Amino acid sequence: MNRESTQTDRAVAPDDLERPAPVPVPETKAPARSEDDALEPLFTPDAARNFRASWDALQIGFVDDPRQAVRQADDLVRQVLEDLSRSFSNERSTLDGGTDTAEQPSTENLRLALRRYRSFFQRLLSL
Repeated sequence: MNRESTQTDRAVAPDDLERPAPVPVPETKAPARSEDDALEPLFTPDAARNFRASWDALQIGFVDDPRQAVRQADDLVRQVLEDLSRSFSNERSTLDGGTDTAEQPSTENLRLALRRYRSFFQRLLSL
């Protein structure tokens, strides 16, 4: 043993040899959002306002006729989901970005399409 290794061995306590070295935890930052990632509303402001006004009206009507209010709630939720489905169908061609053409889409086109789907998916989850 040389003198240098002996001094190093003495500097480390026995407990430190049994304990694993701490693993550095990388900093986690929120991913930067691009314009494509902006969470745009799924409904126009007018449509959202009308849906909310309909909900408020049926909720107020619950006092006078609870059964009718529940039927109206069911109809309203169905209408919102149908509107959302129609909106998705209309946007789908934009979301795909030409990936469903007869030609083989480029990796870049597929990447852009996946980004658009991710944005739409995040919009759905933000509801």
